[in-house]
Amino acid sequence: MTTTESILCAVALRTRFDDVRRTSLDLVAPLAREDMVVQSMPDVSPTKWHLAHTSWFFETFVLANALDGYAAFDPRFADLFNSYYQGVGEPFSRERRGLLTRPTVDEVLAYRAHVDAAMHRLFETADERTLAEVGPAIEVGLHHEQQHQELMLMDVKHVLAENPMRPAYDRAVDLACSDEVRAEWFDFDGGDVEIGAAAGFAFDNERPRHQVLVQPFELSSRLVTVGEFRDFLEDGGYERPEFWLADGWALAKQERWNAPLYWERDGGTWLHATLRGWREIRPEEPVCHVSYYEADAFARWAGCRLPTEQEWELAAAGATVEGGFLESGALHPRGVAELGDRPAQLFGDVWEWTSSPYTAYPGFEPFAGDMGEYNGKFMINQFVLRGGSCVTPRDHVRATYRNFYYPHQRWMFAGLRLAR
Repeated sequence: MTTTESILCAVALRTRFDDVRRTSLDLVAPLAREDMVVQSMPDVSPTKWHLAHTSWFFETFVLANALDGYAAFDPRFADLFNSYYQGVGEPFSRERRGLLTRPTVDEVLAYRAHVDAAMHRLFETADERTLAEVGPAIEVGLHHEQQHQELMLMDVKHVLAENPMRPAYDRAVDLACSDEVRAEWFDFDGGDVEIGAAAGFAFDNERPRHQVLVQPFELSSRLVTVGEFRDFLEDGGYERPEFWLADGWALAKQERWNAPLYWERDGGTWLHATLRGWREIRPEEPVCHVSYYEADAFARWAGCRLPTEQEWELAAAGATVEGGFLESGALHPRGVAELGDRPAQLFGDVWEWTSSPYTAYPGFEPFAGDMGEYNGKFMINQFVLRGGSCVTPRDHVRATYRNFYYPHQRWMFAGLRLAR
């Protein structure tokens, strides 16, 4: 790398760093300080914590190793905002994050400014060798912050939905789509196909690229809609054990599930919470906030199944990454207006449950060093989701991206597509 190339690389990294960090602050702008400190359930983290943790990531994995003379903003933050990295400290327990009334929101914002200023010094002073060494960690940190941008919106939606005053994150008008479009089926021959990331940035769990055998299958042309899922529940779907996995049935009875998360019946009308406030459900929109158990039960009721992640990636190969992402400003999944010559809505709107357990690819190698805890240690008891959602940054997603959640979780923007 020449000196000019090194400078251009540093400038590009700094520009992307500033853009990502600015987006996080833009996302919290509509919130009151009080909104940012609440933990409404153990899976939810206060907005304030997300802002601090993403700064902790750069401080811990970049600045502490690459910037001479870097002084921590507050040494106590090393454990306080450590999410789960046992190799670098004693993480503060996740379910108690809502107890952290201190540091204040203002102190967390000052912490972010401190880290940002130090990162700018690094961009200005790093030589070619340092930049080459630290660049990959910075890139991981930026994608990590984009993950937390989605998490912030997931979490604040849960916080606001729990509030009896029914506040909205953003009251801007959201426009309905056209009438529900009839689903069609696309045939795929399968065969020996390659999946996984090759060139370019990817998380460690997307590699290595490898060959798999995929049997012929069919994939629905669009996501399952609210209207279709309403038919399922009105046909007694939540009361018919023949469609449910045993663990899912037991959980649904225990938690008294009778609809997706955030749905509520008002007389003869179903309402649901959105980031723009409570409103009637719209049948053309993709159904959202369903667990793996609910997605699997619906698929069985419909005489179909969930696709495997290999099938999904084969269908998405070569497709343009476009759809309803964070940048659209919709903050909610939208229905498809028309269908084309390949499956629609593969990217954006809602994460799509697959039937594939979250496990390592053959030859998987975690990130080097302490960052090796990023993905690998969670490869148990979870399922893979694909495609991104309406609160996912567009440039964060790829056809090989593997999201993962436990089968009982519902607060993420998760829906489904049918296969057979």
